[in-house]
Amino acid sequence: MVLAAELARLRSEFRWSLRELADKVGWDRTHLHNMEQGKSLGGPELIEALDTVYGTTPLLMRLWELAKQGAVFREKYVRYMELEAEAVVIEHYAGAFLPGVFQTEAYARALLWSTPHRPCDVAELEEQLEARMGRKEMLHRDSAPYLRAILDEPVLRRPLRDVQEWREQLAHLVELAALPHVDVQVLPFSAGLHDLLDGALTLLRRPDGCTAAWLETSKSGELFEETETVTRFRLSYDALRGLALSPRESVAFIEQVMEDSAPCDPPA
Repeated sequence: MVLAAELARLRSEFRWSLRELADKVGWDRTHLHNMEQGKSLGGPELIEALDTVYGTTPLLMRLWELAKQGAVFREKYVRYMELEAEAVVIEHYAGAFLPGVFQTEAYARALLWSTPHRPCDVAELEEQLEARMGRKEMLHRDSAPYLRAILDEPVLRRPLRDVQEWREQLAHLVELAALPHVDVQVLPFSAGLHDLLDGALTLLRRPDGCTAAWLETSKSGELFEETETVTRFRLSYDALRGLALSPRESVAFIEQVMEDSAPCDPPA
């Protein structure tokens, strides 16, 4: 379990005994031991305390939230979260639905509730929703990354069932596009076929200039850090940028979709 391994690694790195760690966070050392052994997940209060003493906020909390979902973790996803947290430029391509950072609560809820593989426990779903909404904080922190998103037209043509909630989502998208460090571009149907149709792509550029790529499908995700592979994804992404509408044209496009979705006035 990745959370357990990370907890054990951190304590070893700090050279603290279980007793010393227990004194720092104010929790029983047996409970901390069980967490490091993967026998217990602990609770959010303890995880928050551990994030504080280790200076890892919000890494441990995010690992805990994902563990609560029953996800199977791999080191590549932990690495992805680390890269996202330190990225100075984040570039998305979305072909089926909006990236999480752009989603309203209603949109995220509809998406989470749409899968037949969702947890049966409503509380677990609410925790997943809260975790997803928490990711949006990156857009408003002092050191917010530059964020660019290319949205394939189908993303904007598949509405929520509730018209008002869909219009609120579109308005939220326009609002975010107005931020100085956010660019949104729409890739119209007229752009034709392209080689990213089978997944969603995220490019993460670190302060040292190195870039990683995260390719996600409906079934899995894969992280790439090899220069040759990342360069291929970069070329594909840049090709789409050249075909997409400009940021100004894209906002106008989204506003038109919002206008077209307005409920018709009843006949007089």
